[in-house]
Amino acid sequence: MTFLETILGELLLIFKHEGIEANSDAELIRKLDIRQSTFHELFPSRENMVKQVVLHDMEVDRKRQQALLLKATNPVEEIMLLLQDGIHAIKQVNPVYIGDLQQYPEAWQISMQNIIDNNQHVNGEILNRGILQGYFRKDINLQLVTKIIVEQFFMMINPASFPPAKYELAEVFRSIYLYYVRGICTEMGGKLAEEYFAKNKL
Repeated sequence: MTFLETILGELLLIFKHEGIEANSDAELIRKLDIRQSTFHELFPSRENMVKQVVLHDMEVDRKRQQALLLKATNPVEEIMLLLQDGIHAIKQVNPVYIGDLQQYPEAWQISMQNIIDNNQHVNGEILNRGILQGYFRKDINLQLVTKIIVEQFFMMINPASFPPAKYELAEVFRSIYLYYVRGICTEMGGKLAEEYFAKNKL
């Protein structure tokens, strides 16, 4: 891990726990325990810093997702593992971070586009395999289902739809996705999903 990756990892933790705007540059420099000159060399602007942190987060997520999918024995389990990982990841994030990130249009756009692209590729591929293997219903419209999964995610993180003070994000996530997956399963896939829910106490 490079020095920059270490710093980006520390910033990501700070941002996800406290939000982006909770600390000034001076406070971040103190928390990171680095020289002011080094900080400004790495991050010419606040916008650049947030963008680098988002790109780092995407790369960490990609590697974690790859490792996670290796543990699955069938497409239903793959979807469930991804959903469970999503629930866990959201529990680690202060909702303030999502609101703050929207104040940085370039970083926000990169983050949202990554969700769309990743979802279409990963979920589309898993669903397609699951249909061929008899776990998911043959009559589902792949393109539509992958789009619905993305749009549900955007709805979930919209504070106007689910104010963080009123709704726990992880519970919203569970309510949206876990029941939706059950609905697109065949009888065989549904049994696997039920077993997975029971085993993992979801």
